Amino acid sequence: MLLRAAIALVFGALTVFWGAPSVQVLAWALGLYLLATAFAVLRSGSAPLGLVAVVALGGVGALLLQSDAGAALSASFALLVLGLWELLQGLRERGRQVLARDWLISGVVGVGTAALLPFFIGLGAHALLGVAGGGAIISGVLWMLSGLSLRHDAGGRGNGGHGVPAEDVN
Repeated sequence: MLLRAAIALVFGALTVFWGAPSVQVLAWALGLYLLATAFAVLRSGSAPLGLVAVVALGGVGALLLQSDAGAALSASFALLVLGLWELLQGLRERGRQVLARDWLISGVVGVGTAALLPFFIGLGAHALLGVAGGGAIISGVLWMLSGLSLRHDAGGRGNGGHGVPAEDVN
């Protein structure tokens, strides 16, 4: 969780502080963000391999297509699939898993970001990075708070707290 949060927050910070990004910056930033997110989701061990592959392919698509539309649509598809899976997990695990609420929120943010990206294609790389970065910052803060809370709850009690060992939070 903390790794995914750090990835999202670094990407979000990049989008905030890059004043006039080119199409290449958009493609590389989105592509690397999606590839790193796929790695973090894979490392969490909670997602199916097919989901990780779709997110990674979205990153590869953004890197290869090197256009506003290509990067935005690749990212939109990857974020939509990831967001829908998180929504489903959140609904399925509600009341049984402490992460259910976080999956629901992250899923809504992911689906929302995916739905908005295509509408900003005509506005260029800066707008697309703003939309994607905004979603990344929201989910990054969510996962950071969740990871730190679980780490605190599990601290010193081994597998205590919410049933998640501290190692799984990292």
